[in-house]
Amino acid sequence: MKLLIIRHGDPNYSIDSLTEKGWKEAELLSNRIAALEVKEFYISPLGRAKDTASLTLKKMNREGKILPWLREFHAPVIDASTGKERLPWDFLPEDWTAIEEYYDKKLWHTTAVMQSGKVIEEAQRVYQGIDEILKVHGYEREGNLYRAVEPNNDTIVLFCHLGVQCVILSHLLGISPIVLLHGLCAAPTSVTTLVSEERRKGIAYFRMSSFGDTSHLYAAGEEPAFAGRFCETYDNLDQRHD
Repeated sequence: MKLLIIRHGDPNYSIDSLTEKGWKEAELLSNRIAALEVKEFYISPLGRAKDTASLTLKKMNREGKILPWLREFHAPVIDASTGKERLPWDFLPEDWTAIEEYYDKKLWHTTAVMQSGKVIEEAQRVYQGIDEILKVHGYEREGNLYRAVEPNNDTIVLFCHLGVQCVILSHLLGISPIVLLHGLCAAPTSVTTLVSEERRKGIAYFRMSSFGDTSHLYAAGEEPAFAGRFCETYDNLDQRHD
């Protein structure tokens, strides 16, 4: 089975939709996805994800299922230095990399900062959500693997967000989500592909064959949007610093 995780197009957060560039990206993406045989579409309830999916669904005369847990990963924590809420996946490198627990898939949520919010509860919602989808499509979680109850070559597509995508990948690949949330960046409308691997009958794992692929944009001469990235060098003042 193939699992395609797609980030929404270039966002206009003020209206929870897409920018003009985002709509163009979504159109180019729709040409790519419409050429596939897709078993099922699952979509975040947020406008920017639904709008991105809408062009593909219209082109294919299909509908998708809205899943609340696919919304952007929202689990604010308290910043010890300011006493204010902040996202748990937007710490400066010199801060989070100094804490060994953040590299451990079992301990990442045990720090005082992470325990100041409902981070593990929200992560478990995502873990449970993706496992429920996979179970519907024939793969049941068992420990760190999946039982291939009804193995297949189907393709399912998720339209969602960068943060929740990283949490999904952390569960499927057995990696601390903190490492992925701070170390990965999927450009708007990028496609991440995971493929089931059943090398022993009935025992499956999901291997990531590509992450954040934007070839549909480059093929059309469209530069990927910068959303989600930070400055490449500190002197690049026109790029995001905080």
